[in-house]
Amino acid sequence: MVHINQLKKLVYVLFLLLVVLTICLWRESRKVDHVPFKTERTSFQISRILGKLDTLTSRVLSSKAASEKGEISATLLDKPDKVKSNTFPTASGNNAEAKPKKKEGMLNVWNEDSSSKNLIPRLQKVRKNYLSMNKYNVTYVGQKNTAKLSPEKLLCQLRDRVNVTMINGSDGPFATSEWQKYLPRKNLSEEVGHLGRCAVVSSAGSLKFSHLGPEIDAHDAVLRFNGAPTNGFQQDVGKNTTVRLVNSQLITVEEHKFLTETLYNTGILIVWDPAPYHADIHEWYRKPDYNFFENYKKYHTKHPDQPFYILNPKMQWELWDILQENSLEDIQPNPPSSGMLGIMIMMTLCDEVNVYEFLPSKRQTDICHYYQKFHDRACTMGAYHPLLFEKNLVKHINQGMDEHIYTHGKVTLPGFRKVRC
Repeated sequence: MVHINQLKKLVYVLFLLLVVLTICLWRESRKVDHVPFKTERTSFQISRILGKLDTLTSRVLSSKAASEKGEISATLLDKPDKVKSNTFPTASGNNAEAKPKKKEGMLNVWNEDSSSKNLIPRLQKVRKNYLSMNKYNVTYVGQKNTAKLSPEKLLCQLRDRVNVTMINGSDGPFATSEWQKYLPRKNLSEEVGHLGRCAVVSSAGSLKFSHLGPEIDAHDAVLRFNGAPTNGFQQDVGKNTTVRLVNSQLITVEEHKFLTETLYNTGILIVWDPAPYHADIHEWYRKPDYNFFENYKKYHTKHPDQPFYILNPKMQWELWDILQENSLEDIQPNPPSSGMLGIMIMMTLCDEVNVYEFLPSKRQTDICHYYQKFHDRACTMGAYHPLLFEKNLVKHINQGMDEHIYTHGKVTLPGFRKVRC
């Protein structure tokens, strides 16, 4: 009986020893398992500390760079001549001169020597398709300037060769008693009077959060495009509308609600429609790109006191010729964009024209319009319209500073009344 009790005690001791060993081993295994975690955590903490040091260093350097940039900007503003900067998009390929080395403090703005090489592959293909399609039967026989014209000479050409005129009651098929009821009695210049500083406001997505509204509204007149709204966006684009340039598709396609949308009831309306390159007014009238004439009449009947003009289609191709003449490569054989047409209209009416976000600012985005969420690089670089080449020309004749393009997307152009040739 005694032996049995001793055996039991031994078994208990062995069991306790086994339990103690098991606990010790478990604890040791826990230690081993946690070592890597502690190492990673320590490493992570060190990384965070280093990261904070890097951030602090970056802020100091950024502050220094900003100070230096401010000094450079001040220097630029003091000089009467513009200083050309390293600009985007930069050309690829062998054109080394178009891609200068970037210097600290230089502003990243549109490169006026941009070419189709700057387009993404999809847009290069689209451009080639339009070149081969040649919907408007363009047969350009003029020269291409191998040497770039001075801004002054280019401004003179735009003034003297592009006739910004509206259809009137003596123009071919419009010289009827019926059309006399609809066409404005005053010409556009008489309607608006003498205008000093004017703003052309693009519909670019980069206008969102720009806070340019008050600056835009400070102008004597403001031109907007198509269905670009102001309600809800006044802080960024302003609230005033003097002229609204719309394309014939917007007037014709029912989903745009041109006849019922109150957006179009403010200011002077101008509609434009593409014509074939060699077409006269009679040919264009018989076969417009979009047959907007009936809706034009309906709108005028509903709003008889609102001036509503039709842009003479000859003007588009006169402008296109100058774009092609001053581009070394073939541009799309399609009419210039609404933006470029609007710029020309306001240069005819005003002493000075400030154009907002036609050349993209530091806020550049692939969002097409500030009032929509549609993304497409073509809205900046062009597809149907020769937009890239239009921007090159506008950058070349800009009389403002690169800093203004970078911060505000603002180009300053002289009115044609101020151009001396």
